[in-house]
Amino acid sequence: MPDFPAATPRSRVRVPLRFHDGYSVDAELVTFHGLADAQEHVAVVLGTPTADASTTGAASTPLVRLHSECLTGDVFGSARCDCGPQLREAVERIADRGGVLLYLRQEGRGIGLYNKLDAYALQDQGLDTYAANTALGLPEDARDYTAAAQMLQALGISSLDLLSNNPDKAGQLRDLGIHVRDRVPTGVFQTAHNVRYLRAKVLQTQHTLPLAELTGRHAG
Repeated sequence: MPDFPAATPRSRVRVPLRFHDGYSVDAELVTFHGLADAQEHVAVVLGTPTADASTTGAASTPLVRLHSECLTGDVFGSARCDCGPQLREAVERIADRGGVLLYLRQEGRGIGLYNKLDAYALQDQGLDTYAANTALGLPEDARDYTAAAQMLQALGISSLDLLSNNPDKAGQLRDLGIHVRDRVPTGVFQTAHNVRYLRAKVLQTQHTLPLAELTGRHAG
């Protein structure tokens, strides 16, 4: 088992969530003491895992998403990424099955909001999302999921199904001692403005998205 300090729950509060399309659900938001990166990450606990006949009556494995904060997509509805639609989809899917969404303060794959917007400017000049980060002297993906593993352990979750297209998230969690039973793909949320971004995720970091469907006809 990897050696990292344990985190503990700090507070729990019930919050009714309401989305722009009318979907609503009640959630429990959990904050933590002792997270490795000292960031204010939040666990959003949704639904209750139910009995699953495929596991001979045992409680079903919780569905978990590690969602990196995206101000532009989650709050302002930017069409340059798929973060907002992924967040909306994840909340409903997790609530239906039971599990947790970890909302992680990792804007721009960990490089921060201002750097992300600088990278956007370079993308407008033709670089893809990863090359733009590199051109700024930054990592293609600076995210570390030690705090996520701490949060899961503090919530008593040691085995999960991961709602993600990103193999690195599953790999890091496994390296941190979390049993990822299965990686469940999200939907494909393509717009006229994010097709190059989605294709780059497939080609550069092996995200499980249907590359053949991410065609140039939508590029803009």
